[in-house]
Amino acid sequence: MSPEKLPIDGVLDLHTFRPDELGSLIPNYIEECLKEDIYEIRIIHGKGTGNLRRSVHTLLDRNPHVESYSLAGDRSGWGATVASLNRD
Repeated sequence: MSPEKLPIDGVLDLHTFRPDELGSLIPNYIEECLKEDIYEIRIIHGKGTGNLRRSVHTLLDRNPHVESYSLAGDRSGWGATVASLNRD
């Protein structure tokens, strides 16, 4: 079975992925967004217990392409994180 092709549109919904896939998924998605000149991304992790959100934030902290990030300021609130990527 070949890997599923994700649309590269700046929105990554993690609901269909396992937590152990995030370590490669998020950095790869960031790389693909940069190739498409997408510098603002939204990662939908849901509210839940906060474990997935913390994992996402840890991965964003470690990624050299991430300039900044915060919880979404819209109706999704704690359920999504918005990140700004470096343009260099």
